[in-house]
Amino acid sequence: MNAIWHQIVEGYVRDGGKRVASSVVYVSDGNQHIVIDPGMVANQAHILEPLAALGISPNQITDVLISHHHPDHTMNIGLFGNARVHSATSIYFGESWDDALPNREVSPGVRVIATPGHQPEDISVVIDGADSEGTLGIVVYTHEWWMKSGPEVDPYAADQNQLAESRKLIKDLNPSMIIPAHGPAFEPTKN
Repeated sequence: MNAIWHQIVEGYVRDGGKRVASSVVYVSDGNQHIVIDPGMVANQAHILEPLAALGISPNQITDVLISHHHPDHTMNIGLFGNARVHSATSIYFGESWDDALPNREVSPGVRVIATPGHQPEDISVVIDGADSEGTLGIVVYTHEWWMKSGPEVDPYAADQNQLAESRKLIKDLNPSMIIPAHGPAFEPTKN
């Protein structure tokens, strides 16, 4: 069975960064229901209503993946109290805090990979499956691009060279789509 992904929130950066929303993605992979970066949104309904339209309640979410620990990507983790929360080097559940490798499988069609750049602890999520239209391919959710337009130079990046290396790593996967942390999914350029 292939993982099926839905971008339920198209993130944005507006008003010079004073208004921000994280892109939020839902992935169904067998018995696992995964939400990626349930961060800042104008209203929690922007996360919950698209899930409900897919027939998914917050209690059914088994895993939450966060690209990094900034509040704009973590603000609404609490909506999913039954889920394991995965960061770069840890998996949290209830009162448990377990170490984890930054490159690991989360489900048969979903894995996380270390992609330092925007922040040293960044991970990107590689989805091998199909979108809601049934189009197959590898898709990568990442903060190495805020949106399709970049920015070319991330003003918050701790290391621009790491950012460039991580972008190359992602492009070398030949994804059919990249889901940036603050914008709609896009087809990557081949260069």
